[in-house]
Amino acid sequence: MTEPSSRPRLHLGLFFTGVGSQLIWTDPDAPSHTAIETFTDVVRTLERGLFDAFFLGEGLRVRENRGRIFDLDVAGRPDAITQLSALAAVTDRIGLVATQNTTYNHPADLARRLAGLDLLSSGRAGWNIVTTDNAWTGANFRHGGWLEHERRYDRAEQFVDAAKELWSSWDGRGPARPVERDTDLVRLRATATVPGSPQGRPVLFQAGDSDGGRELAARHADVVFSANTEYGKAVAYAADLRDRLARHGRSPDSLRILPGTSVVLGDTPAEAEEKARWVRGEQINGPRAIAFLEQYWGADLSAYDPDGPLPDIEPSEEELDPSRGTIAIEHRTGKAALIRKWRELATERGLSIRQLVLEVAPGHPSFVGTPSAVADEWTRYVTTRAVDGFNIVPHLLPSSVTDIVDKLVPELQSRGVYRTEYRGTTLRDHLELPPLAAAQAD
Repeated sequence: MTEPSSRPRLHLGLFFTGVGSQLIWTDPDAPSHTAIETFTDVVRTLERGLFDAFFLGEGLRVRENRGRIFDLDVAGRPDAITQLSALAAVTDRIGLVATQNTTYNHPADLARRLAGLDLLSSGRAGWNIVTTDNAWTGANFRHGGWLEHERRYDRAEQFVDAAKELWSSWDGRGPARPVERDTDLVRLRATATVPGSPQGRPVLFQAGDSDGGRELAARHADVVFSANTEYGKAVAYAADLRDRLARHGRSPDSLRILPGTSVVLGDTPAEAEEKARWVRGEQINGPRAIAFLEQYWGADLSAYDPDGPLPDIEPSEEELDPSRGTIAIEHRTGKAALIRKWRELATERGLSIRQLVLEVAPGHPSFVGTPSAVADEWTRYVTTRAVDGFNIVPHLLPSSVTDIVDKLVPELQSRGVYRTEYRGTTLRDHLELPPLAAAQAD
């Protein structure tokens, strides 16, 4: 790890997920996920809290369960760049980050749309670079599973290289320089249609946990986020990523590390813990618990009581169907052994379906406590350079966002690790990244 910074500053983003159980949409007070007012209210609150950025999750196909739309998830949200363009008009400083896929988009087209958002927002755009390997998503593009798992990172490398060259090909002073690429996974001849923004190009974000993801981040990303939120894991992750930066000729300050996390605050430790239990219970409610097991059984389990014992029928012989888009590669095989293990656990502890799923379903890393306690912990993380900040996943709107802005942010400011005003106008300014001319990006 590098030595602690003399002036550490905690950077915060909010990741508004596109799918999944993290955000509790079933709450009676939850706002609509298609109404623009939901997003304008959130982003204005974040800007009041001096957040660096607002991230929109994005999916290229609505998730399904047993061949039908999985209506327990968010579905039908507008395109991220379209949404963020609308939000650019009602905000002044906060960064606007669009999740966009390199596997099924085309480099010249996506580079043009992101450059347009960056120019119209006066340099506040970011691109969260993601890939996908499953044939279920690819079917929307007549590609199916056209790329093996690791080859998606080769495609992403070539894609980002082409986009960066396009963005640097026109500074607005002279004619744009045509860009040509002819690699095994990217072929194009294109000319930029808009000049660079005040920050030069969109800020590049990437979720780098796998080896391929870490290498992509070390070569190209300005900001990286991961699931390494626990302090020891965060320290090890930062050390590994900074070693990789050095191998690519980049300085430690050319990249910001913002692990993803959720935050549950209470006026007392007991209140925070009680709220966290409620959140987890709402995220894994009865219907979600049944749907979770249906992925593994490969059968309709809707007749089973989520508060009753595990299904008494044997699962199908087929391995996991990734059609819901949530099954990691390493978990798509060996389901029979996993189900046997679950049955043993449920029998040993007398667990119902829902109780078992609460035990075994993955959860999002969380900080739970009073605003003062969480601020103390975050101060330790940032002053030791374990992280540069956090990318927060909200669990309930609007309360989880207003709690952070009104209760946690003042505690961070009082410790001197969080800004009291925006000092720049672009997303690159907020993240305190070096100017592009000074950063070794390749």
